[in-house]
Amino acid sequence: MKNKITKIIVDKLKENANKVDAVQMQKYLKTSMPFYGVKSPIQNEIVSEIKSKFTISNQEEYNAIITQIWEMPHREEKYISIKLARKWKKYITLDALKVYEKMIREGEWWDFIDPISQGLIGILLMNSRSEMNLILDKWIDDKNLWIRRTAILAHLKHKENMDQDKLFNYCLRRAHEKEFFIQKAIGWVLREYSKTEPEIVFSFIEANDSVLSNLSKREGMKWLNPYRTCETDHT
Repeated sequence: MKNKITKIIVDKLKENANKVDAVQMQKYLKTSMPFYGVKSPIQNEIVSEIKSKFTISNQEEYNAIITQIWEMPHREEKYISIKLARKWKKYITLDALKVYEKMIREGEWWDFIDPISQGLIGILLMNSRSEMNLILDKWIDDKNLWIRRTAILAHLKHKENMDQDKLFNYCLRRAHEKEFFIQKAIGWVLREYSKTEPEIVFSFIEANDSVLSNLSKREGMKWLNPYRTCETDHT
């Protein structure tokens, strides 16, 4: 089945290849990794076709297929591996964590890491919080910045299920970093959580004004500006 799936992927990508778009996509992402020049809508069509034609029967098969597609050389093939990993929801389990970690450590750029952190690691965190907290407690201090970014962004879509103590702890543990992608991740996750708990996020940013970077504060406050104005007017 693995070879049939990879054949469909390659055939469809070659069929829809666009050299002009490939150059532009490569330039935009500042990478030497080759592109076919196939954009997301067609990638999604390929993913839907594969999902409709093939049924994954166990975790081992899922891990093997996702890994094989990930190891293909073009960037769109790697995108498809992430999309398929997210589509086969039944197998987003702790037994797939090593596969996801491999993808993060090898991908090392935001276009790979962000969908993995939200749609795979974030799901694991929601479903297996005690186990994943132990893992992410190590990841937040990892030497690899993309692992650290993942530990933060894994909380991005948790809304009312947020472990806010853990989230704020991670933000403060990395608040000293000068790395753009960490500062941005902190701001992004605070901004997203502010849609659910504006007062709590506002208070956190205000209490840690001297600790958080300007970028993190600016991003985190984007949805809070009206609230901040009301607070100021009230006082």
